[in-house]
Amino acid sequence: MSFSIAGKTAIVTGAANGVGLAIARHFAAQGANVMFADIDEASLIEEVGKETDAEGNTRYFAGDLRERLTIANLLSATIDAFDHIDVLVNASRQMMPSDPLDPDHDAVEMLLEQNMMTSLRLSQMVARRMIRQAEEDRQEEGSAGAIVNLSSIAARRAHPALLGYSISAAALDQMTRSMAVALAPHRIRVNAVAFGSVLSASLQGALKDNAEYRTDIKEHTPLGRIAKPAELAEAVQFLASDGAQFITGQIMTVDGGRTLLDPVSAPAH
Repeated sequence: MSFSIAGKTAIVTGAANGVGLAIARHFAAQGANVMFADIDEASLIEEVGKETDAEGNTRYFAGDLRERLTIANLLSATIDAFDHIDVLVNASRQMMPSDPLDPDHDAVEMLLEQNMMTSLRLSQMVARRMIRQAEEDRQEEGSAGAIVNLSSIAARRAHPALLGYSISAAALDQMTRSMAVALAPHRIRVNAVAFGSVLSASLQGALKDNAEYRTDIKEHTPLGRIAKPAELAEAVQFLASDGAQFITGQIMTVDGGRTLLDPVSAPAH
């Protein structure tokens, strides 16, 4: 079974920077048609705008995916560019600290909306398109599509300052399982990748002036290092490929063994 994604069309959200950008670039390098989607239009133009053209395999779409009309426009733009949607990678996520004893702090609501509800709505609309494509192509065997959600080991590890983030990650994991069961009859697979510390732009900034933080992460990761974004992208590629045709509803952990240890002070990032 092939792990290739060449020729598939993928939408990757959160693709203007960080892990989302790394996944989108990796998919494009592997021969997939990729729609880079993010709210940050300036960064999209800076990162991929100069590389997009009518003959290439990358496009970008800027908009607030918390809005239903924006989601519909994203689907239309992807179909106009590539005629098909095979893979959705929900990599858009937000992290912010929250006070677990402050009833006026709205971090939980904000992060549920950003990290779970946006992924759910987009998954629902993309799944409907995948079902229609399979019917039009009279496809009766094999995978009709793959959805991969980007989650976090914070869903399973309690940290007081990350109440909202942990709740949203746990909700995303359960959404992944529920959607996997709902879409299985349509041959659409839904999985997630839960990661620990990945050397994204935001983590690099946090580590720049805090050598102790880097040491703490490494000491509490059995493999003794921080993951490269490409390593996460390869895990996502596997779940999107035909090599994972019998895998659905799973939360793949990519954390260097970190969740095997007792909970520690260093939060998942």
